[in-house]
Amino acid sequence: MPVGRVKWFNDQKGYGFIEQEGGKDVFVHYSALQGEGFKTLTEGQEVRFEIIDGPKGPQASNVTVVV
Repeated sequence: MPVGRVKWFNDQKGYGFIEQEGGKDVFVHYSALQGEGFKTLTEGQEVRFEIIDGPKGPQASNVTVVV
């Protein structure tokens, strides 16, 4: 599973982008975040994720925060 850092995430819109080392930024939608309750990410957080083909290009799936 790739590891990256949250570039930005907008709680109101429910999406943002993850920076991966040596790769392009990956779109992330709140529905891809694992866990219960309000789903959000914070700029700079380290995350693990899978990359799938989304409607507009690469998209993160099964996103979990690295603790």
